[in-house]
Amino acid sequence: MKPRITVITITYNSAATLEETIRSVTMQDYPALEYVIIDGGSTDGTLDIVQKYKDQIQVVVSEPDKGISDAFNKGVTRATGEIIGIINSDDILLPGALQKLAEAYDPRVDVYSGLILFWNEKTGETFPSYPDVKFDTLKLQYNVAHPARFIRKDAYQRFGLYRVDLRYMMDIELLCRFYQQGAKFKLVEKPLAKFRIGGTTNDPIYKKKEDYRAFVQSYGGSSWDFRRIWMQAVIKYNLIQLGYRLFGNNLKFKIQQNPVLKHLIRL
Repeated sequence: MKPRITVITITYNSAATLEETIRSVTMQDYPALEYVIIDGGSTDGTLDIVQKYKDQIQVVVSEPDKGISDAFNKGVTRATGEIIGIINSDDILLPGALQKLAEAYDPRVDVYSGLILFWNEKTGETFPSYPDVKFDTLKLQYNVAHPARFIRKDAYQRFGLYRVDLRYMMDIELLCRFYQQGAKFKLVEKPLAKFRIGGTTNDPIYKKKEDYRAFVQSYGGSSWDFRRIWMQAVIKYNLIQLGYRLFGNNLKFKIQQNPVLKHLIRL
């Protein structure tokens, strides 16, 4: 029997990209799909696009929220599926992804970790990236691959939701917390989603300092641990910015093709 899968899309003023995201979900041809859209009170035509697909969306909420984590949590608490995935309003669920996930289903698994395709929309290029499935050391250089992670509903109930006080590191904090509390992870070695390069991932590192501090402190890290991790993050950020100046917006693709650059950026 196929597991019921809930896909959540959170959005706020995303009219430029949302329809492509919605179509990638509604065209999955997966019979046990529930689709939930959580909107933060958009004013740009986003809700007109949602209305266009209302017959294929089971839950729509549109109201102000307290940020991305709050929107995630609203979706998770409303989901009725055994497994929950979050495809944000600028990312794409790949054709057949839910069927591939169902084929990998194991009731003992809490977190399914699929491959993600990093996508340069301007050039059309993609490259696959493997997600991390072990979160056993205090660092922040994990590959979260958020759009290709699917989590059991009861795992959220056992291990908790996303921390609303975090604006940037909420997904990595959740995965580390799940891992440390004994959640079972499974790698699904098939691409499940495309990640559009950009968004909050590319925000300046200096905006994320307090998230880094809160994350380290929540796991018992010392002030020295924070300084070490923060310095690593700043160095990585500055290397990437230098790379953008040297190579342009195609940097991530050049890194994947160059083992020396790949090692330096991974740190």
